[in-house]
Amino acid sequence: MNIQIKNGRLVDPKNGIDAQQDLFIASGRVVAVGSAPAGFVADNVIDAAGLVVMPGLIDLSARLREPGYEYKATLESEMEAAVAGGITSLACPPDTDPPLDEPGLVEMLKHRARQLNQAHLYPVGALTHGLKGIELTEMAELTDAGCVAFSQADAPLIDTRVLMRSMQYAATFGYSVWLRAQDSFLAKDGVAHDGEVATRLGLPSIPVCAETIALSTMLQLARETGARLHICRISSAEGVAMVRAAKQQGLSLTCDVSMNHTHLSEMDIGFFDSNCHLVPPLRSLRDREALRAGLLDGTIDAMCSNHSPVDDDAKQLPFAEAEVGATGAELLLPLVLKWAEQAKLPLVEALAKVSSQPARILGLDAGHLAVGVAADVCLFDPECYWKVEPAALKSQGKNTPFLGMELRGKVRYTLVNGQVVYQSA
Repeated sequence: MNIQIKNGRLVDPKNGIDAQQDLFIASGRVVAVGSAPAGFVADNVIDAAGLVVMPGLIDLSARLREPGYEYKATLESEMEAAVAGGITSLACPPDTDPPLDEPGLVEMLKHRARQLNQAHLYPVGALTHGLKGIELTEMAELTDAGCVAFSQADAPLIDTRVLMRSMQYAATFGYSVWLRAQDSFLAKDGVAHDGEVATRLGLPSIPVCAETIALSTMLQLARETGARLHICRISSAEGVAMVRAAKQQGLSLTCDVSMNHTHLSEMDIGFFDSNCHLVPPLRSLRDREALRAGLLDGTIDAMCSNHSPVDDDAKQLPFAEAEVGATGAELLLPLVLKWAEQAKLPLVEALAKVSSQPARILGLDAGHLAVGVAADVCLFDPECYWKVEPAALKSQGKNTPFLGMELRGKVRYTLVNGQVVYQSA
């Protein structure tokens, strides 16, 4: 199908475009920007007047809960939520049940996703069998099956010798290792940041040094082995400073932050709001400001939703007993816009954090709208306000700290491979 998107404000961070230009799509790919190619006849014309036309969002962390946790969410519901949020490509962590440590599981998941014909799915394979931190997985076979990187998700890897061996193997074959920095002993049984709120509420705490000690080990091993390291969901000012210093020293390193941590702090726990029970924990206002500064100066490469739908029963428990996680796929775009507005950042620079930058981390030729690339496109109304409430969310998980808030930025169309997969009124 030939599609012309006209009258929209085209924002393409990678190619430095922020102007009113038309976009022309044929056979699932971008065939022209600005002027129609010779002989082009549109089968479908989308009038994007008042809308921003951008590359589809790319999310570095979205738990789809399959296989094994279908009672929390299904692949169908979460893929629908993704495209409703303008996300056209997403990476899913390996902490499913069973974990993504076998090629057959990865192939099955990718096949299921292809059948749905919605967002592109890029599985992150398990670094060790069963995520137990003992034996390395067959990374080559998992890569052939479709894995784009390897991770322990939130499972601890206590044995640093195993971690070093995994990095050596990954470095040998050019694989990327994604790790979340948290010392499992220092964080044991903790549920909140080690600060005044946890003290006042009597909650077991997780100190910042749980992140920095683990991060120091990861950085040293990456330096020793030459592995490509990606730090997932950085949460503290000290952690940001360590990543900044490592990058300045030339380490092959990238980093992301959860959208929740760029807008919330330990103060938002209030009176035991279990929707704010997250991993890593919401930290201090000082940490939040350091995360925002890290995004601005490029220390932090990308923002992700850390989409983790949880069933209602698991959230309606005392804070320390409630399951961690928050739904987020449909909130990623409006929260990036909110951050950009507060930081007085040009839209083209802000949107890079959820398009071209995540694509670079994943090693994809995506996240931009150059001629010849797959037509993965998001059209959104930057001035439309909407209220975050369960009925407004496509995700099966309705748990988010932003419930009841009004956010600006509403997706109107999402195209994947040149097909309209989502359209709102």
